[in-house]
Amino acid sequence: MTTTDVPAPTAHRSAASAQRRPTRERQGAAWVFLSPWVLGATVLTLLPMAVSLYLSFTDYDLFDPPHWVGLRNYVQMFTEDPRYWRSVLTTLTYVVIAVPLQLGLALVVALALKGMKRGKGFYRSAFYAPSLLGASMSVALVWRAVFNDGGTVDHLLGTGGWVNQPGWALLAVALLTVWQFGAPMVIFLAGLQQIPAELYEAAAVDGAGKWRQFVSVTVPMLSPVLFFNLVLQTIQAFQVFTPAFAISAGKGGPADSTLVYTLYLYDRGFVASHMGYASAMAWVLLLVIGAVTAVLFRTSRSWVFYASEGER
Repeated sequence: MTTTDVPAPTAHRSAASAQRRPTRERQGAAWVFLSPWVLGATVLTLLPMAVSLYLSFTDYDLFDPPHWVGLRNYVQMFTEDPRYWRSVLTTLTYVVIAVPLQLGLALVVALALKGMKRGKGFYRSAFYAPSLLGASMSVALVWRAVFNDGGTVDHLLGTGGWVNQPGWALLAVALLTVWQFGAPMVIFLAGLQQIPAELYEAAAVDGAGKWRQFVSVTVPMLSPVLFFNLVLQTIQAFQVFTPAFAISAGKGGPADSTLVYTLYLYDRGFVASHMGYASAMAWVLLLVIGAVTAVLFRTSRSWVFYASEGER
């Protein structure tokens, strides 16, 4: 063996090191690009969540140091606070009203836009605009004026201001959410455009009318998109705050009829300065949303159809 020869084991290790070096360099570059997101997620999400979890077991008023009380906030929430259960019932009622109406209207408009030959882009943009504007406080205040005594609805229907009637106030809040149907509408429209025309042609040959085609072709083929919208809108509905805050002037009235969960959480944390109690409410809301989402995913196996899998 000459002095220039390299023993086989040494050559193998050199080749392996040369292969690992580019991998380490790529991993290092990936972490450099990911570092802003990791830092933001840690500082702005994970750390506040950890602090909130700790505060949920304390008595904290934003001014004095937290005092550990164990499960007292949770016990008080479930057994001693009737307004808490009122907010739970109001939120569930709101979700049951707002989500189906919003998704139903979004689907109807998407079906209408799909069949349009002219002006589809204009109408799509026009119907999507409320989704960009509806979450703002200014629009919510205008909505309150429309449904207030002497407002547009009062003049047209003669029913008085909805926002001042316990039986109608929550419906006014829900209608503001329904008005923001643009985002699910665009998603529905994209899903409708992916359904093969051959399926409708085959159904028509078999004698299926428009309704039968909708039930037997459109709904099954659109079910993944419907499921996606259902999950997103349900999660957002449980977190509704701005419309209820604006329409009720931050009080949840009249007679707590618009006291949704997040509004009561805000009241406990920032009005009454019971931040520990509010943190406990926030964690219960997180667990409930997670449980509802899990139920939706579990039940989707029986009604969501994925064409690539060829089965329900």
